[in-house]
Amino acid sequence: MTTFAEPAATVPAPASAAPADLLARLRAAVAAHPARTAVHAADGSLDFAALDRRTAALAAALRARGVRRGDKVGVHLARTLDLPVALLAVWRAGAAYVPLDPAYPAERISFMAADARLAAVVSAETAPPVPAGVPVLRPDATSEATEADAFVPDPLDSAYVIYTSGSTGRPKGVEVPHGAVADLAAGLEQAGAYRPEPSVVAWNASVSFDASVQQWIRICRGDTLVVVDDARRADPARLAALLAEHAVTDLDLTPSHWQLLREQLTGAAVPRLFMGGEPVPERTWRELADGGIDAFNLYGPTECTVDAITARITGPGPHLGEPLAGVRVHLLDERLRPVTGAGEVGELYLAGPGLAHGYAGQPGLTAGRFVADPFTTAPGARMYRTGDQARRSAEGLLEYVGRVDRQVKLRGFRIELGEVEHALAALDGVTAAAVTVHEPAPGDTRLAAYVTGTAAPAELLAELRRTLPAHLVPAGVTVLDAMPLTPNGKVDHRALPVPAAEAVPEAVGGGVAEQVAEVWRTVLGVPEVLPEDDFLSLGGHSLAALRVVHLLRRKLNVELQLRHLLDAADLAAFTEAVQRAAAAGPAAARPALTARRPAVR
Repeated sequence: MTTFAEPAATVPAPASAAPADLLARLRAAVAAHPARTAVHAADGSLDFAALDRRTAALAAALRARGVRRGDKVGVHLARTLDLPVALLAVWRAGAAYVPLDPAYPAERISFMAADARLAAVVSAETAPPVPAGVPVLRPDATSEATEADAFVPDPLDSAYVIYTSGSTGRPKGVEVPHGAVADLAAGLEQAGAYRPEPSVVAWNASVSFDASVQQWIRICRGDTLVVVDDARRADPARLAALLAEHAVTDLDLTPSHWQLLREQLTGAAVPRLFMGGEPVPERTWRELADGGIDAFNLYGPTECTVDAITARITGPGPHLGEPLAGVRVHLLDERLRPVTGAGEVGELYLAGPGLAHGYAGQPGLTAGRFVADPFTTAPGARMYRTGDQARRSAEGLLEYVGRVDRQVKLRGFRIELGEVEHALAALDGVTAAAVTVHEPAPGDTRLAAYVTGTAAPAELLAELRRTLPAHLVPAGVTVLDAMPLTPNGKVDHRALPVPAAEAVPEAVGGGVAEQVAEVWRTVLGVPEVLPEDDFLSLGGHSLAALRVVHLLRRKLNVELQLRHLLDAADLAAFTEAVQRAAAAGPAAARPALTARRPAVR
């Protein structure tokens, strides 16, 4: 349980046009509360004094290896105490961090490392997949040199580069300055999303995605950070236990993740929820609002530093809310004219100090998305074209409508369908490729791929898993004789057929075994499953696994945990685990959800 010696407030951002940089706020937090717990992780804890010593030592080691202001440093680490230490050390060395998720395929990591032109990499591995000649430092590296502790980044200095899916088949690095990150923290404080008293914040998002920034930087204002390791992120029961163990007050997650976690939190104190990454469904909004759960809806693209608009989830149905301090929101038509009528749809453009520098090394792409702002006289002012469509309701609320392009959000991940199509089209035996979104059941959205050529679907999926992150790999591939075309000769994505569902053979016995197989078929969207089939090899992922467990718990009324699926070698082994759980008796009834009351610790 996290405790504080005194109910002191966090170190606030100054009420000025330019908030203090986060390193300055961290130094203030260390000086004010050195014994306060700064980080909890699966491998231990650090107070603020220890965090300060470790980040200073690693920053000195980075500078001794030649890292200088403006450089980029890769961070290739699992979710342990080392991760926040490394991120802060990179900043203290004057550089920008580039996340290199160890779960990504080696080819993907190698591309990002080369594209970012890294000056060094922090990794627990001796030979991470980065270009030859790039210095590799362990996270516990030290140096006899003295780290320049007085280093203060200029607001325009780059803080991080996060790679997002690219429509041309090439991931693009979004480069964000320190001033924008400082504005994000100050804006969420002013909006009331961050409490003035110390909070205990769960770091739930992958460091490779911008949602992580809003979570881990909370340490700089004196909050306690609970690093959620991958095993507990994927298991609702273990995640709920972790939240209770450390009395977590703030949890960031997608609406999809909430649906899987909510049952485990019934009867327990629910932290303040920060929902983002995908639109909040009407039913989820109503559940939270009517149940008195303290929750915020956060909206913002990576290019605008995580969050630009926020709304407390209460009152009317789903809406985006109001811009953070300094953010300017424009709803425009195709000629950049303001859209003012209630219900009239326009495209969202965002402006203000939270804009990223652009796409690293891609000036043309940057110029196409970061355009001149005609609504201000400030020289050089830009606005970002989000590609999101929105409208104003009759009550004046800003509501999300959809996309103007082929970008989609699945389970919180931002996906350019064109990137997956490029990867497919480059494989042997494929003459043409198309990818779209398929929803075989309400709320069960997945990627569906279509190809022409001679390649076998299983071989294509295996090759994609070798080169693409799991969230970019389609659930299945359908082979067509020819692609449907529009009159102008382009692929008609709307005319692509629904992935065929074949007759299901009696591959697994009746009773519990058949119900388990049925749930696998439903969740994975496959026509048949065999006892020797492996869940991940059939296209399963962490949220799909959570859905399998959730559905079987409801269908069979059993106490089933995610580890039963993840530890099983194949369908037959998992079925045996379900049968043992069924024989042990029904699951206990759960009480209603309870909102956590804010408390100073």
